[in-house]
Amino acid sequence: MAETLSLPDGAEAAPVLRPDAATLRRAVIASVIGNGLEWFDFLIYGFFASVIADVFFPAQNQQLSLILTFATFGVGFVVRPLGGILIGVYADHAGRQKALSMLILLMAFGTVALGLTPGYARIGLAAPLIVVFARVLQGLSVGGEFASATAMLVEYAPPGKRYFFAAFQMCAQSFAVALASGFGFVLAATLTPAALHAWGWRLPFLLGGLVGPVGFYIRRKVGDAPEFLEWQRRRPKARRAPVREVLFGHPGAVLCAIGTIVCGTAATYLWNSYLPVYVVKTLHLPLAAPLLGAAICGAINMAVNPLAGMLADRIGPYRVFFPAVIASGLLAYPMFAFVIAHPSRDNLFAVQFLATLMLGFMAGPIPGLLGGLFATPIRSTGMAISYNVSVTLFGGLAPLTITWLTGLTASRFIPAYYLGAAALLSLILVGLFRPAPRPMAARQAA
Repeated sequence: MAETLSLPDGAEAAPVLRPDAATLRRAVIASVIGNGLEWFDFLIYGFFASVIADVFFPAQNQQLSLILTFATFGVGFVVRPLGGILIGVYADHAGRQKALSMLILLMAFGTVALGLTPGYARIGLAAPLIVVFARVLQGLSVGGEFASATAMLVEYAPPGKRYFFAAFQMCAQSFAVALASGFGFVLAATLTPAALHAWGWRLPFLLGGLVGPVGFYIRRKVGDAPEFLEWQRRRPKARRAPVREVLFGHPGAVLCAIGTIVCGTAATYLWNSYLPVYVVKTLHLPLAAPLLGAAICGAINMAVNPLAGMLADRIGPYRVFFPAVIASGLLAYPMFAFVIAHPSRDNLFAVQFLATLMLGFMAGPIPGLLGGLFATPIRSTGMAISYNVSVTLFGGLAPLTITWLTGLTASRFIPAYYLGAAALLSLILVGLFRPAPRPMAARQAA
């Protein structure tokens, strides 16, 4: 059935065939599988940061060893903006499918390299250098992953369902949280500390690497969305470079996109990547405690994310996003105060459960919001720049920043202060630079 699609940047509308249900399912799977692998790998690294510190960054000062480990974790994020720009431009020119097929293989290679590299005790300085190189490869690949995959989802989404379809990106992240946490919990609960240090921590990385060939096969079977193909057919021969067009033509959209991501990425990396270290070092609870809670909460958010997307399609994305950000910022200190005063597995899970609900409703509308801020010709590039700058500064570097500030101040509430500041920054940027509301008819067609 032919349907008229509106093309951005003043382009004339053209009748385009909407994909059938089977094509939509393949597009969703192809879009989210790489995002899931990305999060699985990053979370596993955070969960086993204390083990990785001993294996690759041994030092007499345990705090220094941990800082070096999180610094290497952050290296992958430092190069992400570069990867995002390069892959984003490529995806806007050559197509989302070609970019995504290449990205998942590069990502899988870096994941396997982390799992196979011998420790410092066996090969000396070469061990941490290889780990840093693997993190660079991963950073370059995942820099373009979220933007290109989200662009494909947004462009495939039926009218009136953009936020619901785009929310499957967050479902992939939630599934990765559940899988990585569950895997980590089983290893921590069944292996001795010696076995976990010797070989157990490597198993999730090797498993994650196996996803690469499967994801590559799936992505090669899915073409680009009709909206993008129609734009390719009609695009002018002479255009400004996408990066320049994004930065100089749409600075407000970039700032709004960065603000949209700040609080969510800070909360995600705090409650997932940093929490296991915090629980072991500060609360003196076993590693299995936060991992089990994260696994359960990740499974819960697999339902909350699409629910938030559906709600955003019905009442508007900002009416879902703003309350979740405000709640996350205001409740951060009370939640940490509660679990610090009464450290136990049950109390920790109660805090994780509350945090995951707020994060789920906050994150659900985000991919659709980002996709709507940039037109088709610059969508992947615009999202890649905004997403990676925000995730690098406020997410990937969060464990390192919080660890450093905690060591500097000896305060156990640094994570709460960090999350509160991130929520405030999100509210300011989105409040100042979000686009003006559109008429209901236009919103339903988006």
